[in-house]
Amino acid sequence: MNLETFLHHLHFDTDKCAPPDWQVDWENAPLPYKLYRGLPEISLSGDVPLTLKRREAHVEPALEELGHFLWYVYGITQYAQTPFIKDTGEKADVSYAQLLRRFVPSGGALYPNELYVYIKLEDVPTGIYHYDVAHHRLLLLREGNQDFYLSRSLGNCDVSDCFCTVFVSTVFWKNFYKYNNFSYRLQGLDAGVLIGQTLEVANQMGFSSRVSYQFLDRSINHLLGLSEQDESVYAVIPLSIHPSIHGVYKDNCEEVVSDTELIQEVPLLKHESYNRSKRVIDYPMLRKMNEASLLETTNSFVKISNDNRVKPALGMEAMMLPFTERLVFDLASVCRERCSPNYDFMIGKVSQTKVSTLLKETFSLSYQNDLNGTHENAETRVSLYGSFYNIEGIPNGAYAYDQSAHALRRITQGDFREFLQYGLTMPTVNLFQVPLVLHVVGDKDHLKKKLGYRGYRIQQMETGILVQRLLLMSCALGMGGHPLLGFDANQCDELYGIHSKEKTSLIQIPVGPYLPRAWIKGNLIS
Repeated sequence: MNLETFLHHLHFDTDKCAPPDWQVDWENAPLPYKLYRGLPEISLSGDVPLTLKRREAHVEPALEELGHFLWYVYGITQYAQTPFIKDTGEKADVSYAQLLRRFVPSGGALYPNELYVYIKLEDVPTGIYHYDVAHHRLLLLREGNQDFYLSRSLGNCDVSDCFCTVFVSTVFWKNFYKYNNFSYRLQGLDAGVLIGQTLEVANQMGFSSRVSYQFLDRSINHLLGLSEQDESVYAVIPLSIHPSIHGVYKDNCEEVVSDTELIQEVPLLKHESYNRSKRVIDYPMLRKMNEASLLETTNSFVKISNDNRVKPALGMEAMMLPFTERLVFDLASVCRERCSPNYDFMIGKVSQTKVSTLLKETFSLSYQNDLNGTHENAETRVSLYGSFYNIEGIPNGAYAYDQSAHALRRITQGDFREFLQYGLTMPTVNLFQVPLVLHVVGDKDHLKKKLGYRGYRIQQMETGILVQRLLLMSCALGMGGHPLLGFDANQCDELYGIHSKEKTSLIQIPVGPYLPRAWIKGNLIS
């Protein structure tokens, strides 16, 4: 299968993403976290605060504070047990699913990503660490100052002023065992929501951040001791205590660096890790996509303009949304309360003010990245469309959100709940009970013209950033959101009239009020 066909199947023909006889080998499932053996360890405090307060500016963080940051970003936060009832006629057969949850959503709660950190703090040795979520600790992979090596791997980004650099990687097998080739789409989105949570927590704690999507993959993987056949870094996020790290990229630097040169500068790491699976099935298409996405020299790095932004047609009828005050909320509390309702949604009148606040706040998080070289909103290359039902002051219909005007542009009028319900390939949500069914929309070519096949995973990550922001804002407003990929993208594109514009629906998020779910859960916090 060629790569173009593979990407087409991921979005428009998902049944072809796995063999017809594919069956999940549950007994061979890997752990939802990576375990290293025999490495120096640094324990992190389990006394995690219930509220994240903004820290004092210009004061170097301590290890304890970094531990709080990592836990709120990706730590194991909850043990949940959910009953599944199967009616066999004579009596109900009840089984239970046990899940270790984190504050970010993940397809199947499989969490294919891992976190690594390059730390420069006074109370720990400078070096590269793995965040061991199972034990809430750091494991030292490589000791020593790596500023010069890392700076050149990022295209001459000066990280000398950053106390920590976060690496978001993807372990291919961790969700391939269940979803086969469809896992490639999930991995980019999961990385995106994790990046989104990193940005949220960093902003809440007073750290400035910058997302690097472009870097020399092999040199970064080599630095961390990763085999790119099994695991690869998707994003690098430097953190600083200074107000901004904007402008540290030396765009006019004439030096061209290659991964082959850099790899020679640091020794190869050989660490033992464990994932529980007794056998690992090959995933050639994931390896091919990863290989096609690699950047080998800094000469391949590009900037892309805002022209790629999805803009609603000006000819559409505009409905101006009311002005709302900035939403003030406790991020830690919202993280604890956020969940993904299934059949728990309940229909009810939603105010226009609440919708206005939701849309405005979703796009209010600006973040620095290496694609534009400036502060840009997460909306830059993706936008939001949706089907609205039973919203106060807004006629039922399909709309595009125009961020610049803070307005809804009506595409067509009507109740589309049944239309969208029958478009679900896995009907795990009752859309008849949902007032808002939102879709993140982006370029159908997945930014390949500018960024090659790396553009696909970047588009998925930016989608994930927006999704995480939307989910947090929904929770802060007393609603729930459930990201879904089991929907008919062609059907939604037809509804919004975007197929001819070479745009497509990337993910579907039902949002609305919901009833508490019947489950047993325990928070893992002291």
